[in-house]
Amino acid sequence: MTSLSTTTQPQVHGMFDPTTWTVTYVVHNGPGSECAIIDSVLDFDPKSGRTQYASADKVIDYVRTHDLKMQWILETHAHADHLSAAPYLRAQLGGKIGIGGHITDVQKVFKGIFNLEPGFKQDGSQFDRLFQEGETFPLGALSGEVMFVPGHTPACAAYRFGDAVFVGDTLFMPDVGTARCDFPGGDARALYASTRKLLSLPPETRLFMCHDYPPTDRPVAFETTVAEQRAKNIHVHDGVSEDEFVAMRTKRDATLDMPTLLLPSVQVNIRAGELPPKEDNGVAYLKIPLNAL
Repeated sequence: MTSLSTTTQPQVHGMFDPTTWTVTYVVHNGPGSECAIIDSVLDFDPKSGRTQYASADKVIDYVRTHDLKMQWILETHAHADHLSAAPYLRAQLGGKIGIGGHITDVQKVFKGIFNLEPGFKQDGSQFDRLFQEGETFPLGALSGEVMFVPGHTPACAAYRFGDAVFVGDTLFMPDVGTARCDFPGGDARALYASTRKLLSLPPETRLFMCHDYPPTDRPVAFETTVAEQRAKNIHVHDGVSEDEFVAMRTKRDATLDMPTLLLPSVQVNIRAGELPPKEDNGVAYLKIPLNAL
C-alpha cells in the first residue's frame, strides 16, 4: 500500500436510497473541482421490471449545482442489492467507470450461473478501467488509492482519498457489523483480513459505508472512523480472533435470506450497469435461474 497523506480532507456528499439502503457518494475538492461518484443506484421495480432514474438524477443535480467536473464513476464491487446507474451517469456527465480488476472472476462465475449469451466477455472490458491493488489515480488535485478488500465478493475494492475511505460492503456501521460471505466466491477468512487491513489505517481515518441497516432505535448513518470501528464494531472490534469471526460469520450467513434484487442486480452490474442485449423483439430480458443458488 502506498503512503497517501491522510491530512487531505476531501468533501464528501452522501445520498441515501431508502429502497435499497444504499449510499451513493460524490467526492470532490470544492465547487468547480473534479469529482468521483461511488456506488450509484438505478431505480428498479422487480414487480414490473421497469427502470427509472430518480436516484441518479439527484446525483446529477448535485454535481451540476456545484459545477463539478465528472472524472470517475466508481464501483466498490458488483452489487447484489441494487442495479448500478453508471452508464446513465456517464452519458449525462462524462467520466470513466472503474472497478477492481478481480471483477473478471465474478464475471466467469455468473456467466455460468446465468448461462449468458456467447458474446458476453469475461475480461472486464465492459468497464473503462480495471484497478489493481495499491494503484493510485488522479481526481483533480486529489489522489485516489485502490485497496483490495475481498471476502464479501472476490472483487471488492475500497477507495481512499486523503482521510476518507469508501469501504463498500466490507464494513457496516459498528452496531451492524460486517458483510455476508455466502455469495459465490465469498470467503469469511478473506473478509476478516480485509477488515484488519482497513482498521490498520490511522485511527482518525473517516470510513464511509455503502449501506446502512440501522437498528430501530437510531437514524440512518453511514460515516464512522477507524477508531470507532476498532472499539465498537460488533463483529470485528479489537480482540476478535479470525477463528471467532469465521465461526460467527458462517453461522449468521446460514440464517440470511437472499437479497431481493440479487438476480437482476448481478446480471446488470457485471456488465458495468448495462442492461442485457435486446432480443429480436427489441426487448431486453433478465434471467431467473431455477434451483441454482
